Amino acid sequence: MTRNTPNSFSPRYLESPIREDLGRKMVFIGGPRQVGKTTLALNLLGESEESKSYLNWDDIADREKILKREIRSDSSLIIFDEIHKFADWRGLLKGLYDTRKSKQSFLVTGSARLDYYRKGGDSLQGRYHYYRLHPISLGESISSKLGLTAGDLIQFGGFPEPLSLQDERSARRWRRERRERVLREDLRDLENVREVSKLELLVTHLPECVGSPLSIDALRKLLQVSHESVARWITIFENLYLCFRISPYGSKKIRAVKKEQKLYFWDWAAISSSGSRFENLVACQLLKFCHFREDTEGHDMELRFLRDTDGREVDFVVLQDGEPLFAVECKTGEARRSSSISYFLERTPIPKWYQVHLGNKDYGEPSTEGRVLPFAQFCKELNMP
Repeated sequence: MTRNTPNSFSPRYLESPIREDLGRKMVFIGGPRQVGKTTLALNLLGESEESKSYLNWDDIADREKILKREIRSDSSLIIFDEIHKFADWRGLLKGLYDTRKSKQSFLVTGSARLDYYRKGGDSLQGRYHYYRLHPISLGESISSKLGLTAGDLIQFGGFPEPLSLQDERSARRWRRERRERVLREDLRDLENVREVSKLELLVTHLPECVGSPLSIDALRKLLQVSHESVARWITIFENLYLCFRISPYGSKKIRAVKKEQKLYFWDWAAISSSGSRFENLVACQLLKFCHFREDTEGHDMELRFLRDTDGREVDFVVLQDGEPLFAVECKTGEARRSSSISYFLERTPIPKWYQVHLGNKDYGEPSTEGRVLPFAQFCKELNMP
């Protein structure tokens, strides 16, 4: 494909629901560093409005305006970027919203700290909707006609900058610099952690754990620290939008594992193994589907995996309001249908089963035998965001 710029990946999949919600409440946008939150916010403004309606706490001039409460009242939309770094950010937003909501809309973007701090008090409760912006996915490329293939996404990931450059060397440098900024800047803002070097070692090793049961004990031995420390550090990584974990799904007629977890990265291009990278890509697509339904429709969504004590496994199960919607198995090649699908199909209440791959074969019926189909076709038919 031709070389793009990050701005060319527009409109993003959240733009339409955000525009709709801005007419009712404030909107907060969270998500990983450099996923495109600011670009999405600015796309909601006209070019003539940007200079007077966008305020970034990290900009000295904008910071002065915020501290002096010099917020323009003649703009229909005001965007605050990184405002959560201001000690009284909740009070500022509450006052503005309560006095101007009939004539002005407010959009707030920020890093992991915004997500963390917004949960720490209820002074803004009922005044905003929260959205989680995900990396660009195959589903988004198809629905928004971005022109990206599964191969593009597998090779460069879903973050706009490396995906737009389409260059391995630039992508490696971007990935390294982003990891360092997250661990040095975002970590410092969010947590009081002294053993940064240990966390750096952990985050460089974790990609090798993708696709397998996560062993905290093995990581504890590798780092020579306590079990509690490793568990806490991985939770910190989740709060920083570096990785996420999923838990097992159980059913009465199977002996499902109960305590195991699997770990995946928001930036799947950090995974060296091709099979694990594809599985991570699918995990991110399904998590994005879950978060989109939660953030736009209010459903309680869960992403889980299915494994029994005899080692049979299906990679993912998606649940809505406590009930399974469908299960997904990942294969990079056009392999025959997994025997685990046939086994679990007869013993669980999961209504639909899919096996996705990177080839062209498409056969089977999802509710009676399991459907084997290309990942792109799966995303298209299930309206993946």
